[in-house]
Amino acid sequence: MDDINARHTEKMRKIKAARDKMMLTKTEEKGLIIVHTGAGKGKSSSGFGMIMRCIAHGIPCAVVQFIKGGWVTGEKEFLRGRFAEECKFIVSGEGFTWDTQDRERDIAAARNGWEQAKALILDPEIRFVMLDEINIALRYDYLDIDEVVEFLQTHKPHMTHVVLTGRNAKPELIEAADLVTEMTMLKHPFKDGVKAQKGIEF
Repeated sequence: MDDINARHTEKMRKIKAARDKMMLTKTEEKGLIIVHTGAGKGKSSSGFGMIMRCIAHGIPCAVVQFIKGGWVTGEKEFLRGRFAEECKFIVSGEGFTWDTQDRERDIAAARNGWEQAKALILDPEIRFVMLDEINIALRYDYLDIDEVVEFLQTHKPHMTHVVLTGRNAKPELIEAADLVTEMTMLKHPFKDGVKAQKGIEF
């Protein structure tokens, strides 16, 4: 057992030395463009986890929620009810496209959300903006992908972070992003007839 512990200690010592050396080369600090996409669950949940971190660190933040519209979501109730000053929460949209069944209304709602998102991103007091489900609006061409990418690349303040969530992120956005995570679905209870549940999906 002593030999096993000794080998483990030596292995961890070498890993730490290599890690410390690597960390010395990481000196840049900048606002990131972050994309959470993929068919798996957890895209919005991860973004809202970042919002919680921002609040805990005293970093002013904001959410613009596209598509979901009038849903009563836990994150909306929590942030508006308890952290309205720390995190602005904007809802844009009236529900998923199969709910509204009106493309013109969906486009108008997405455009309204994008205009508010741009103002929040440019606000010097706000350092983190989450654009929840914007990838769906981009997928259906409710918003112009080139306009969104150009704004993020040329107008976003240097130290402002922006996270964009939703399935089917367009290649142009993935190319422009600093950090991209694809959620992969391995299993989901919906396929077994289990409906969306409070605290899990919303």
